[in-house]
Amino acid sequence: MAGQIEELTAMGCKKFIACGGCGVLQKELAVGHLIIPIAAVRDEGTSYHYMEPSREIKANKRIVKIIENELSRKKIPYIKGKTWTTDAIYRETPQKITLRKNEGCITVEMETSAYMAVSQYNNVEFGQILYSGDSLAGEEWDKRNSVKRNDIREFTLQQTLDISLKL
Repeated sequence: MAGQIEELTAMGCKKFIACGGCGVLQKELAVGHLIIPIAAVRDEGTSYHYMEPSREIKANKRIVKIIENELSRKKIPYIKGKTWTTDAIYRETPQKITLRKNEGCITVEMETSAYMAVSQYNNVEFGQILYSGDSLAGEEWDKRNSVKRNDIREFTLQQTLDISLKL
């Protein structure tokens, strides 16, 4: 996925916004709740090819503010928070989940830290909106299957497209 930002940057693009689903680490985050990542714990491989090793990577504050302003203007509820990016989905063990929660993570997903790293490396702007899906907040994984999942994706995509015009 980070390769897309590489290729589009080479074509002259300077600003990026992505949307996607995530698992939640807090029970109170209902399916479909919007989250703006402000930082990501780097537990994947791609970001280390672009940035020096560090535990976390920070989001672009200007883009976070634009996303926040637009969602607020439309009176769309959201929260900001730290996410845990991992590419080892079957290694989301109870111990790791507890560790990430203790580090302040409220979500888990597979791309944010890589997107942030490749964007920062290429000196382009990037922001993201996540929507909550399954839950890893309890003793067992909760798929939280929802017939509204497609509606949630479509809604989040529409918000992302609208915000992209503000970038």
